[in-house]
Amino acid sequence: MMKREVLVEGLQNNVMQIIFNKVNGEERIMHCTLHDSVLPETSIHNKKINNEVLPVWDIDIGAWRSFRLDSVKDVKVMKDIL
Repeated sequence: MMKREVLVEGLQNNVMQIIFNKVNGEERIMHCTLHDSVLPETSIHNKKINNEVLPVWDIDIGAWRSFRLDSVKDVKVMKDIL
């Protein structure tokens, strides 16, 4: 399983392609980031932190999505934002 800290750091600096299995078993390819220049202003004060799930900004659909860290099959850097 990929370390959460390593993945978060990569997402804060890049657009990444994450391939993972959804809860229903279907494979999903998502292009996402956590870079400040792309993220909308949001309030997440009431959100519970779940260290097994990582919320990210899906750049293809322009919305927050998340995936389970133990479901990640492949990670690639797509574009360096900085």
